[in-house]
Amino acid sequence: MKIRSIKGIKDILPDQMPKWNIVEHAAHKLAKCYGFSEIRIPTFEQTQLYARSIGESTDVVEKEMYTFQDRDGTSLTLRPEGTAGVVRAYLEHNLSTQFSMRKLYYIGPMFRHERPQAGRFRQFHQFGVEVFGTEDPYMDVEVISLLWQYFTDLQLPELTLYINSIGTPEDRQLYISQLQAFAKPQLQNFCENCQRRFHTNPLRILDCKVPRCNSLTEEAPKLLETLSPASLEHFTHVQNSLSLLTIPYTIHHRLVRGLDYYSQTTFEITSSHLGAQNTIGAGGRYDGLVKNLGGPPTPAIGFAVGLERVNLLVPDAVLSQPFPMVVVAGFGDQGRPAGLKLLTRLRQAGIIVDADFRANSLKAHLRSADKLGALATIIVGDDEAQKEVVIIRNMKEKNQLEVPISLVPEKLNSWIHQNSNIF
Repeated sequence: MKIRSIKGIKDILPDQMPKWNIVEHAAHKLAKCYGFSEIRIPTFEQTQLYARSIGESTDVVEKEMYTFQDRDGTSLTLRPEGTAGVVRAYLEHNLSTQFSMRKLYYIGPMFRHERPQAGRFRQFHQFGVEVFGTEDPYMDVEVISLLWQYFTDLQLPELTLYINSIGTPEDRQLYISQLQAFAKPQLQNFCENCQRRFHTNPLRILDCKVPRCNSLTEEAPKLLETLSPASLEHFTHVQNSLSLLTIPYTIHHRLVRGLDYYSQTTFEITSSHLGAQNTIGAGGRYDGLVKNLGGPPTPAIGFAVGLERVNLLVPDAVLSQPFPMVVVAGFGDQGRPAGLKLLTRLRQAGIIVDADFRANSLKAHLRSADKLGALATIIVGDDEAQKEVVIIRNMKEKNQLEVPISLVPEKLNSWIHQNSNIF
């Protein structure tokens, strides 16, 4: 019986890699342009880290984490998200001592036992950023701006930026009492999850995806109406700065975070091309998380992007032409070793080059070059090896040119990189 991949975990195949390379390269480039440093965190951590950071009453911790016992009995969990591990590393390695404000980013696989669907898998990949050490609303805008530019640079279609403010913990306590008073008379009409959340995490009632629950909270009081003057001023600064940068946004009153360490700005970006599950990036302030994990009070903000969903949206127009490949066709007692030596010289010169060592005739080499989509085939038979020349064959135009073997790297680089015609 064949061993197949695990449900919800997909191979990324060679023909899919061009988009992945573009998406990941854009993330690295843009994060560095914004002054972020890359960090690589472990794939698994102590389970307690995620229980304390994500929240024990969340669906992620209750239902979706891959948790297992280590040999010494320690409970370990494959990381379901990146923020907790970054905060743990930030504290463990005293990353605040070098800079009072620290800007970090990561790219890598995450794991959740979710129902697989378009763009959502049990092993998935995220690009995320985290900033520690400032509560200035300008930093909120910088993080949102990075996310917006990332998606627009990739030409993702029909984007909408939603923002909201959840204020301070004190603001939320006042609001939660109003929300519970509103929902209690009709609590039996909510879904089972919302009936449970009413007691454990009331704010999550607002972002329930069940249409019935959405309808029941349509007239619920709005969190913005309970914000303190300081929180309202913070949110106003965010809105004004987004307008200054001509980044369009919509205030979304249901955009909440249910745990106490979240504060102030929350945001997400959606694309209507993805159907119901249309969020491709989301984030917000979590000024209480560093303290919650044993550190000093530290303001922080970040976002995470699901790269599988981004890949679904990247238009083919973004894909650049593949870098041209050259094939060396070495055959014969003298041509094969001369071809092998030339392969090494071309690779040292930075030229993408391959050879089919199974081919024993020129016809077989040319057939293999066609299958690979090669730009050119460098023909080295015994006669060419004796004369210390090669024949460069243009695989598209079918014309060819004899070139001294010593000049091949120079000629190919001129042809490929400067679009000059050597034929």
